Amino acid sequence: MKTNGGGIRSGILNLELNDAEELYKCYMPFLKNNGLFVPTRKSFALGDDVFVLLDLMEEPDKIPLTGKIVWVSPAGSSGHRRQGVGIEFPEESSAMLVSKIEVHLAGLLSSERPTYTL
Repeated sequence: MKTNGGGIRSGILNLELNDAEELYKCYMPFLKNNGLFVPTRKSFALGDDVFVLLDLMEEPDKIPLTGKIVWVSPAGSSGHRRQGVGIEFPEESSAMLVSKIEVHLAGLLSSERPTYTL
C-alpha cells in the first residue's frame, strides 16, 4: 500500500490497495455509507472534506472519490492502529464503490481480524 505524505493541497490523498488483506484493514463497513481508512501523516479534523484517488486492486483506472473525515488516528495510537484518517463515502456515490470493494473482500467481511480502526 502506498499513500502520499504531502502535496500541494492537504485535502488530496492517494490510496493504493493491491491486496484483499490491506483492503480489509482499511475498509470501514460500519459507517452509514461505508468508508475507507487512509494512512497519512497529514493533519485533518473531523468533518474536513477530502478528495481521494483510490487505486483498487485490479481496477483498470484510479477511482476518484470525495468524502468527509469521520475518524482520526493520531501518531502514536495504541495497538494495530496506524496514523491516518477514516473517510466516509458520500451517499450518492457509495453503492457502486461498496459493491466493488465487497467483491474483492468476499469471504473476509465476516472475519474477526483487527483492522486499522476497530
